[in-house]
Amino acid sequence: LGGCAPLVVGGAVMSGMVATDRRTSGAQLDDEGIELRTANRLRETLGDRGHVNVTSYNRQVLLTGEVPTEQDRQLVEKTVSGVENVRSVVNELAVMGSTLLTQRSSDALITGQVKARMVDAQDIFANAFKVVTERGAVYLMGRVTQREADRATELTRSVNGVQRVVRVLEIITDAELQRTLPQQPAPSTAPKS
Repeated sequence: LGGCAPLVVGGAVMSGMVATDRRTSGAQLDDEGIELRTANRLRETLGDRGHVNVTSYNRQVLLTGEVPTEQDRQLVEKTVSGVENVRSVVNELAVMGSTLLTQRSSDALITGQVKARMVDAQDIFANAFKVVTERGAVYLMGRVTQREADRATELTRSVNGVQRVVRVLEIITDAELQRTLPQQPAPSTAPKS
């Protein structure tokens, strides 16, 4: 039984994460598959000629990083567009040499600070956002209301080191948001004994 506990606990944690995500479970699986297939194809196509990050959210792919030429930039976008289930591609690749480890570390720190601000704010649901930082530019992805998008943008801009905020967001209505939230059981009307 002891060997089964991590599996059960891991399953419960995963179920909780899926339940709080505003994408369907099918879209979440598609996004994981898109990222894996894209990484494999880019290794075959581009090799080590650049630094490309692929982030998929609700089948929309964000490309960040650096490639040496405009032809490589276009090749990456064409390759990603051909991956099964990709709905659209946002190509934010820069034509330049790869960033240094210090820049990537700074970007990771900014991402952590943005996420922490969202959690601390308590007036938005931090798990509704995927945050990607590249060379000081912060990309916000997610299915959110206009109010949530504006609040997340405001919080992100307040983080030290943020150069710009790019919203790669799918704006939904409050009614659509209510449909994505887990339904709460109705209160019991049975008399208490």
